[in-house]
Amino acid sequence: MPLEKNYFSTREKLMLAGLFLAKFDTEGLVRLGFSNFKEAFNVIGYALGGKPASVKNYRDEFDPIFPNPRKGWYKRPLREHCHRIEQEFASLDIESFGSLVGSLFTYDQNRASDIEPPDEQRPEESAFAKRLVTGLAAEHYFEAVFSTVPQFCGHTLQNTTRFGCGYDFRANRVDSDEFLAVEVKGIQAKSGSIAFTPKEYLTAGKLADRYFLFVVKNFRESPSHAIYQNPLGAGLRFTKNEQVVINTTWQTAM
Repeated sequence: MPLEKNYFSTREKLMLAGLFLAKFDTEGLVRLGFSNFKEAFNVIGYALGGKPASVKNYRDEFDPIFPNPRKGWYKRPLREHCHRIEQEFASLDIESFGSLVGSLFTYDQNRASDIEPPDEQRPEESAFAKRLVTGLAAEHYFEAVFSTVPQFCGHTLQNTTRFGCGYDFRANRVDSDEFLAVEVKGIQAKSGSIAFTPKEYLTAGKLADRYFLFVVKNFRESPSHAIYQNPLGAGLRFTKNEQVVINTTWQTAM
């Protein structure tokens, strides 16, 4: 009986992602909405709180047992913990396994407003990858590099993504009550578009120089970042887009 997703360790999640990519190869990339393996390694690795290299290494370890173009680590047998995962999950078909991989991530569906404008949306198949890029992958990348960013020297980090306060992180000064607000966005390519929600836009205007936009770029190849202090006054041009959303419900008398 497969383990419930709540019991997967980070290492097991990384192994499952590697096993999926080894078994289904490019078809697996399409199923998850990635354009290449580098993007899959980068996004999945960061989104799971691990390293991109770990996903690649697990894929390479599982490669020899599947008929794909890569040799992988064919000169040694599967390690015991990898063998256990392979025995339990390798028989899954692509839809079942793809759904399992998707369940390994916890992201807020309401964060869909953070992604690129509607006219730049890709087909539904890429929605999973895009949500990870704009959410967990970018946020965990920021957490990983936070201590190296000069603007936040002398600050400690607090995750506020679930508080609905108009930014993702607070950078608190260790010697005072002053804090800096950081909104993190991610884009798949070297350039692209990001969107502010009304709350983020208003908060950025209110906090001005204490508000930072941290953009993680180029998940498709090699992630890097750019940082903008007071983004509404930093030369970035924001265009207001309004959409009408129709919600349909069904009700009955009791």
